[in-house]
Amino acid sequence: MTRSGAREGRELSIALQSDEDPATYAILAPLIEELGFGTVSVYSDLRYPSPLLPLITIAQRTRRIRLGPACLNPYLLHPVEIANQLHMLDLVSGGRAYLGLARGAWLDAVGVAQERPVRRLREAIGVVRHLFSGRDEGYRGEIFQVEPGVRLAYRPLWPEVDLVLGAWGPLGTRLAGELAAEVKIGGSASPALLPPARQELARGEARAGRPPGSTGLACGAVTVVDDDGASARRLARAEVATYLPVVAALDPVPGLDRAGLAAMQRLVRAGDHDSAGAMVPDAVLDRFAFSGTPDQVAAQVAALFEAGATRVEFGTPHGLTAARGIELLGRRVLPAVRASG
Repeated sequence: MTRSGAREGRELSIALQSDEDPATYAILAPLIEELGFGTVSVYSDLRYPSPLLPLITIAQRTRRIRLGPACLNPYLLHPVEIANQLHMLDLVSGGRAYLGLARGAWLDAVGVAQERPVRRLREAIGVVRHLFSGRDEGYRGEIFQVEPGVRLAYRPLWPEVDLVLGAWGPLGTRLAGELAAEVKIGGSASPALLPPARQELARGEARAGRPPGSTGLACGAVTVVDDDGASARRLARAEVATYLPVVAALDPVPGLDRAGLAAMQRLVRAGDHDSAGAMVPDAVLDRFAFSGTPDQVAAQVAALFEAGATRVEFGTPHGLTAARGIELLGRRVLPAVRASG
């Protein structure tokens, strides 16, 4: 793969939350690389610490694995600061960093209006690429500007940016087809979303004059795997209930209605995640999480690859414990997926 090219083949990756002790990343990072995962991501969720320190720790403890934030957003961070963070991660990792960008979620809770998200993402990408290119003629957008003569005070390791764009809707997915190495549909394990996403990617690729299939298609979701499949699915339900009121509006499914989602949200806000999770039907759980035994999770992943995914990312908490879950994903799920492909 080139720095800005699409990922090839059927890749599995791991995503971590940003609130762990640095020692935890130092332990997990070499394990993730040793097990054969191609990418490790760290979330950049509202209210959580910046992913930069965890990613730097991971970069220092690995040699080959691709790594990056999933995802920064250009409402809370200016593109100049995004470029600075990408450079620092590139510097520490020896050029292995990707840039994950998305419009972000829950920003209304802190008074941030997400106006013109596609335009803002397009221009943020334009500014970062302009700065990394070393050009000094300036950038003039409707939202972001860089005055002529302004350059970064350092020289990036790469002139290109390995861009992953987080998106759900057709406009964001189409933008990824124009500009990104990958689009990531986060919070979903649903094969039904992928054929229409691939169509939108193709429209974006055609608009930009890129060859069809230039853009990778990644899916990521809550993951809980264990030989005790029932316990794994019970924990996954509680995890999914936390964000289901947000993503269910983007991927409506039978078995959920507004009243049920509101009740679920009230329970989550009250801290009763188990009761909220008990409201999640099996079919809904399988649409928004990878859960169960290693064989069950491998079957879910295989269905996504058959539907057109090029990468599948396993999100937290991974298992009944993180280390055990990652071990099972690497030693049982990953080989099973490779054998089926």
